[in-house]
Amino acid sequence: MQISVSRDVFKLAQVFTISRGSRTEAKVLTARLDDGMHQGWGECVPYARYGETLESVEAQIMSVPSDVTRSGLYELLPAGAARNALDCALWDIESKRAGKRAWELAGLKAPGPEITAFTLSLDAPEKMQVEAAKNAHRPLLKIKLGTPDDMVRLEAVRTGAPESTIIVDANEGWSAEVYTDLAPHLVRLGVTLVEQPLPAGEDDALLGMERPVPVCADESCHDRASLPGLRGKYDVVNIKLDKTGGLTEALELRRAALSEGYEVMVGCMVGSSLAMAPATLLAQGMPFVDLDGPLLLAEDRDNALNFDDRGVHPPDAALWG
Repeated sequence: MQISVSRDVFKLAQVFTISRGSRTEAKVLTARLDDGMHQGWGECVPYARYGETLESVEAQIMSVPSDVTRSGLYELLPAGAARNALDCALWDIESKRAGKRAWELAGLKAPGPEITAFTLSLDAPEKMQVEAAKNAHRPLLKIKLGTPDDMVRLEAVRTGAPESTIIVDANEGWSAEVYTDLAPHLVRLGVTLVEQPLPAGEDDALLGMERPVPVCADESCHDRASLPGLRGKYDVVNIKLDKTGGLTEALELRRAALSEGYEVMVGCMVGSSLAMAPATLLAQGMPFVDLDGPLLLAEDRDNALNFDDRGVHPPDAALWG
């Protein structure tokens, strides 16, 4: 089986800003497998927050032997973007070899559409209000925060979208004191979830803290090995394929998290429909879904995922799985 990788760039529909910086394009890696009869592919987004670069992840992918299997892959690469691209490519080629969909191979029920959040980029309050108003028809909005002016921004978004459910993502930009101060206002404004308010290395401050708005672990949760360190701090875990290192581990993390009493959010990096496709299987029945990556792009893959008023639909076989 031949393994290859390419660097692909997708322009964003508009500048996307979080507390750590801004971007105008999504740079991804696409891993391809070819056994002479069937092809499979998967996408990953190397993330600097986790020490990944396009170069380092590409080198990891190309270091894997051509006879790799999904089970063997987990002994060769750690959780992260490289393993994700290859794991999802292996799911894809396995489904084509078997003449079955990936959800069938995973022993899952046939997937359907799931309502997904739509993310509003961090911006001046008046601009965020305008963007909220444009997207007020969406049932679930996600707001990027993590600045000293967060309340002004949140009030602006609520004014622009008075009926939408809101979740906020501080991207490690708050302290325990800030969360405590903001919590009553979050409740007042109908916020239903706060993602990663504290830096991952400082989240022990959440132990024993009253959490009137549920707190979700994002940067603090990568794979099943993360779970013991989350006890008493978080109510929800955000599962992203680029953190777990693929759909295989993501399904196991979901099972383990649910068994330990966590709720599950299925999230994404900013990537194309190919990156979201495997995650739509993971998202089935979960209370929080954030697979809006393609909605933030000005361009996408062929056979892109369908988004409508019922949410994000699972992929056609022509795209993946």
